[in-house]
Amino acid sequence: MPKILVIDDERSIRNTLKDILEYEKFEVDLAEDGIEGLEMAQNNKFDVILCDIKMPRMDGMEVLEKLMEDNPDNTVVMITGHGTVETAVEAIKKGAYDFISKPPDINRMLITLRNAMDKSQLVKETKVLKRKVSKTYDMIGDSHAINQIKEMIRRVAPTDARVFITGPNGTGKELVARWLHELSNRSKGPFVEVNCAAIPSELIESELFGHEKGSFTSAIKQKKGNFELATGGTLFLDEIGDMSLAAQAKVLRALQENKITRVGGEKEISVDVRVVAATNKDIQKEIQMGNFREDLYHRLSVILIPVPSLNERIDDIPLLANHFLEQIVQENSMAPREFTEDAQKALQKITWTGNIRELRNVVERLAILCDKTITGEDVETFAQPLSGVKTGAK
Repeated sequence: MPKILVIDDERSIRNTLKDILEYEKFEVDLAEDGIEGLEMAQNNKFDVILCDIKMPRMDGMEVLEKLMEDNPDNTVVMITGHGTVETAVEAIKKGAYDFISKPPDINRMLITLRNAMDKSQLVKETKVLKRKVSKTYDMIGDSHAINQIKEMIRRVAPTDARVFITGPNGTGKELVARWLHELSNRSKGPFVEVNCAAIPSELIESELFGHEKGSFTSAIKQKKGNFELATGGTLFLDEIGDMSLAAQAKVLRALQENKITRVGGEKEISVDVRVVAATNKDIQKEIQMGNFREDLYHRLSVILIPVPSLNERIDDIPLLANHFLEQIVQENSMAPREFTEDAQKALQKITWTGNIRELRNVVERLAILCDKTITGEDVETFAQPLSGVKTGAK
C-alpha cells in the first residue's frame, strides 16, 4: 500500500486529507508541523510527502530544503492557501515535485500523487538497472598490498597471459578477475564466470565444454559450454581447486590446443579464450595430496596474484567502510550516514574471518540499525552481536 506523509499545521486539513487518501487506499501518517514531519521522514520511508508552506516553528520551504538535503530522492508535493507563481517556481527549484493550492482539487491532487509515485518508482528501478548493467567495479584501498595488486593488473591486463589468483574467501578475487578483463584488449568481449565449487562434478564438463543432444538422459538439445560462450573474452574459473580431476584433464587439453569437444560429440571446436583462475585453497598442498594436477597449475599460473586478507590491509578498512556505507544508503534510499573516527578504529580492531564480504554485511547492518552518525559503541554493539567483537593488536 502506498505510504503518504501529510505535514500541515491545520488539524482540519490533516484529517480531511487523511480521510480522502485512506478511502483511495493510501496509508497516511500525519505531522502537525515541519519539525515533527522531518523526524518522521528521517525514520520512515514515504512514497510521497505532502507539505504545507505556511507553518509555525519551521516554514514549509525550509522543511523542503531539509528533506531534499537528507535524501534527494524524496518526492515532495507542496500545498498552500497563499500560492503565487513565484512561490511555486521557488518550490520546484528547491526540489519539489509539484505545487498544489488550497483548497485542493481532489481529482488533481490524486493525479499528482499517482504521477509522483510513478516518478519515485522509476528512480528506484533506474538505480537497480544501473547496478545490474554496470560492468566495472571499484577497487577500494590505498594500502601497499592493494597498490601492488593494482600495479600488477595494470601491467598484466593488456596481455593474454593466464592469471592464477589466490586468497581466502571474501577477499575480492572476482574483482581482480573483472579488472583484468575490463582493462584488457578483450574488454568488449564476454566475461564468463564459472563457480567450479557450485557445480556438481558430473555436470562440470557439460558446463565448461557443452554437450550434444542425447549425450545423456537430460540432454534434450545441444548446448554450448562456457569455453565457447567466452570466445573473444575472458573465462573466469572461480574455486578451480574444487574441480574434479577428470574435468581438470579436459581443461588442460583445451589450454594446450585451444580446442574443445562437447560431451557426446566428436567434432573439435576452436576457442579463443583468456583463462583466469582463482582458488581459496593452498594449491601446492592440493597438488601434493593428488587433488590438483601440477601440469594444469603450471599452465594456469603464468602470472600469480595473491590477494591479501582484510586483516592484512587494515589501513583500507575506513575507505572500504565509507564506500560500502555510501553504496548501501543509495541503494536503499536512506538518509546519509557517516562513521565517527572511533567507529572506524573499532572496525579496524575486528578480526575479519569473512574478509571484505563480512565487512560489507556489517556495514549494511550498521546502516539499518543505527542513526545517521555511527559510533564506536554502535560497532561494538552490532558488528558481531552473537559473539562479541574480536579485537587484538595489529
